[in-house]
Amino acid sequence: MALPLKIDVLPEPELEFANAARDIDPRRALAKHGPIDDRGLRTIKLGLVGLPEDIEAAKGWLNRLAQFAPASEGNSNRFRDWPGLEKALHCRFITDAAWIRPIEPGHYNALFKDALTGKTFGELVELFDGRISSLYGDDAPDCILVCIKPELGDLRVANPGLSPEERKALEVLRAEEESDQLALFQPSPEELKQAEALFTMADDLLFRTFYRALKARTMTHDEAVPIQVLRRDTIDRPDDKGQSFATRFWNMATSTYYKAKGVPWRPTDLPKNVCFVGISFHHMKKRSGHLVYASVAQAYSTDVQPFALKGASIDHEQRRDRQPYLNEGQAKSLLDDVLHQYAERAGVAPDRIVIHKTSSYQPEELKGFAAAAKDKVASLDYVWLRATSFRMVRKGLEEPWRGTLCRLKDHSYFFTGGYIPWWNEYPGMHIPAPLEIGSAFPTDMKLRSKEILTLTKMNWNSSDGISRLPITLLFARRVGELMSELSDNATPKASYRFYI
Repeated sequence: MALPLKIDVLPEPELEFANAARDIDPRRALAKHGPIDDRGLRTIKLGLVGLPEDIEAAKGWLNRLAQFAPASEGNSNRFRDWPGLEKALHCRFITDAAWIRPIEPGHYNALFKDALTGKTFGELVELFDGRISSLYGDDAPDCILVCIKPELGDLRVANPGLSPEERKALEVLRAEEESDQLALFQPSPEELKQAEALFTMADDLLFRTFYRALKARTMTHDEAVPIQVLRRDTIDRPDDKGQSFATRFWNMATSTYYKAKGVPWRPTDLPKNVCFVGISFHHMKKRSGHLVYASVAQAYSTDVQPFALKGASIDHEQRRDRQPYLNEGQAKSLLDDVLHQYAERAGVAPDRIVIHKTSSYQPEELKGFAAAAKDKVASLDYVWLRATSFRMVRKGLEEPWRGTLCRLKDHSYFFTGGYIPWWNEYPGMHIPAPLEIGSAFPTDMKLRSKEILTLTKMNWNSSDGISRLPITLLFARRVGELMSELSDNATPKASYRFYI
């Protein structure tokens, strides 16, 4: 008996660049046209923080950004030559002695040695934060490069702020989360890593990483400036090891440009005045010592810059099917805040809201969201996305294309990864894993999938123009990771520029 399977392959969404130019490939379009906000050659001021030898290496790296670099990966459709900073992003990166803060090597070495056991981890974070925050003020740089050695970038320690009882409780939750991931059909390591972005991860609170702790700490200052971490191995690694220098230049420059208040590109086919909201949950320890889930909302629209909001803290017992959820009051309060912040930025309420979650909607959530939107928003869509064991194999050599939507009875499976025809390549080692997508109420899943596909191109932390998750959920996940480092009364920075 034939399965009632319907397959659509959605076209790759176009992006807009300078002079209203359109393209699906950010690197090709930036080299040809420049960023969407191009107003002539722009000067971007960069601060530098790190050990003296790492600062000198970073200066050399910045000088090389001004020059042409060939891509050596082999596939010229995917990996494009770096044309130089002025040609790619129509800007210059400059630094000055006034924006340089060296770390004293002896002090660093003493702290790093004991930080490996967690003993001086906090002091090491404070050492870097002190040098970074000294750059804030009226003449602050637009972005601060933090130059670190690989061993510092990889530093990960057990969270000393947890009691044995709290650690045991989180380890039980971690076992549940790992069980949920392993329930997928023979997951590869690559698929497990991708699935982590869709699950609440106890590891975020069980362990602390230097990278995450530093980013969170720098955001607690009122005049904070986004930081760009530049690892020494990114500078020193030979051209034929991993990404070529050209690709490293593309990614680092694009991310830095955005953090310095630039906008590299924007979508062309998302409707105006529609607010896409991603909601996720993350483990957090309150000052009272109580372990809770923290809810986070991230909003994206073509009319305003992406912003994040912290929602209610939720008891660990408030779960169904092992997933946290919002009660009616919490859901209403969170969406009330989103609507208020959107109106503050756009000047009007959105015409429509699309909510993205990584778990099914509970009745209490639907009631709360509807109450918040009543008499303010004409239309709401409640979309969920989650990992699935569904797989599809095409006849022939090519994997399922990115943008493939499979509908099997009442189930929809959407490939945000897969074979990429404009690259002429599948950038993976295993059979592509789709996302299962659904809605709390009937909706046009093809249109919702087109929106999701467009939102996967809005990650300015890379010049690929492709992510597995829409920016709504990718951003919310990163906000949640940093929130595990902040106290429960801290308000995270709203701008996406601080999280990528």
